[in-house]
Amino acid sequence: MVANSSEKDKTTVKIHNVTSIGEGVVEYLHSRHSNGEGPANSTYAVTRKALESAQADLELAKETGYKPELRRNFSVFALLGVGFGITNSWFGISASLITSISSGGPMMVVYGIIIVAFISSFIAITLSELISAMPNAGGQYYWTKKLAPRHLSGFASYMCGLFSWAASVFISASICLSIASSVVGMYLIYHPDTEFQTWIVFLVYELTNLFLTIFNIWEKPLPFISQSALYVSLGSFFIITVIVLVKSGGEFQSAHFVFVEFTNGTGWSSGGIAFIVGLINPNWSFSCLDAATHLAEESSDPRRKIPIAIIGTVVIGLITSLSYSIAMFFCIKDLETLFNSRTGVPIMDIYYQVLGSKAGAVGLEFLVFLTAIGCNVTCHTWQARLCWTIARDNGLPGSRYWSRVNKKTGLPVNAHLMSCFWSAVIGCIYMGSSTAYNSMIIGGVVFQMLAYSIPVTFLLINGRDSIKHGPFWLGKIGLFSNWVTLGWTVFTTVFYSFPPVMPVTGGNMNYVSVVIGVFAAYCVIYWIARGRYKFTSLEERENQIEQLTRELSPQVSTMEHVFSNEKEV
Repeated sequence: MVANSSEKDKTTVKIHNVTSIGEGVVEYLHSRHSNGEGPANSTYAVTRKALESAQADLELAKETGYKPELRRNFSVFALLGVGFGITNSWFGISASLITSISSGGPMMVVYGIIIVAFISSFIAITLSELISAMPNAGGQYYWTKKLAPRHLSGFASYMCGLFSWAASVFISASICLSIASSVVGMYLIYHPDTEFQTWIVFLVYELTNLFLTIFNIWEKPLPFISQSALYVSLGSFFIITVIVLVKSGGEFQSAHFVFVEFTNGTGWSSGGIAFIVGLINPNWSFSCLDAATHLAEESSDPRRKIPIAIIGTVVIGLITSLSYSIAMFFCIKDLETLFNSRTGVPIMDIYYQVLGSKAGAVGLEFLVFLTAIGCNVTCHTWQARLCWTIARDNGLPGSRYWSRVNKKTGLPVNAHLMSCFWSAVIGCIYMGSSTAYNSMIIGGVVFQMLAYSIPVTFLLINGRDSIKHGPFWLGKIGLFSNWVTLGWTVFTTVFYSFPPVMPVTGGNMNYVSVVIGVFAAYCVIYWIARGRYKFTSLEERENQIEQLTRELSPQVSTMEHVFSNEKEV
């Protein structure tokens, strides 16, 4: 029972905390009101935020049967920080510049960005509709469990979840390698006689992965870190673009060189195939669009805020990557030098060509490095949430460890550490074979698209009206977006399996089909041997709804009571 405010009942009310609003908040607010203390503006704001979090927790429990365990501290900008912080399209173009140019020249990158951004807008709409209708930290994994027929729900969601998590770990590893390459490149530009060594990059990679692990241990600073990643990226983009354009002194390449001239350096006899194969790099620069969806249980209004973050990621990505790449290509002085870069960082070579100063080039590359740091930190957030959501349904070996939320730090630390461990393992693969490593990175993009397509397929089979629509729902545009998502999945799965260059040898072969096949085989074997017996089904989750609702409803009632009295005073 809640004390009647008119009688100023001082009786202590036992209240179990809503996890997402922090230890002691409910008791503190109720005690403040019971003692007749005035509602300072800060207290009113805290009460309102606590109420919104408690209501969101109750809604989560009622609709999904999942226990709220994370605090809801992510604002729209913090969500956008995670979304764009990972996707970071202009940084992605910087990191994969030469590979794209060799598939068709600068025009391939420019038009590749436009094509991929156009497709990504439909993927973003698809993801936004689904998260608005069914907010859950599992994202596509949970949507599959909800949409698939009951007899397929467990296996389909299990496969979707593992494909998603594998994609996040592979892409995290690719970003970590970009950071390592940047560090080594900044050293080599000052030491031109030093030979590039793979083991040095590997060592920096592992140290980077280990160091960046600390940023996803504590919950409280994470929203600030995510927003900072957004601001650092946008600030770096602006500074680099302006400086390079100004220092070019009006000496630019022709528009024909940037927008028309096609250079096929792949060995493919078909220019069309060369162009398509090169799309993997712009596609990598627009990947990870689902990242913000996995923070649905850390936002007080995920149905509205997360779609904003997803759509915003694509819009900002298009503006920054397109303007940045065009600016850089107009300022290139010697394209052949980039193909034979001694630093291993062609974008820094462009800076050096324009500025004529090693210090200046390193200074601009350092901004790219800082952007990459923020990108990797937010990627760790993404992969940790995916691992945790699968583990809480017993979808991984040792799930009882990976599903724990650390009570002191407020985050799924074990899942985070386990994901970082596998990133470290992938780094060892790079040391052994850069070809195998590159295939895993391409596999990350393909795995991601396959994971998106699974719930979308079931949505279309069931009919889009088979689910309760969220506030973000675009009707026929959404339907078209669903079909584009499926079509693009087929396209990428087929063409991104092609060799990047011809003729094919064991050293340049694209083994992405092997990566997908081996990983899928492991998933199926584990499911048959153990997973199907341990995995928490949709029915088992729904059986927990009544108990969780009984536990959380009194907390929400208490918060509503306290909030109403704060407004009245």
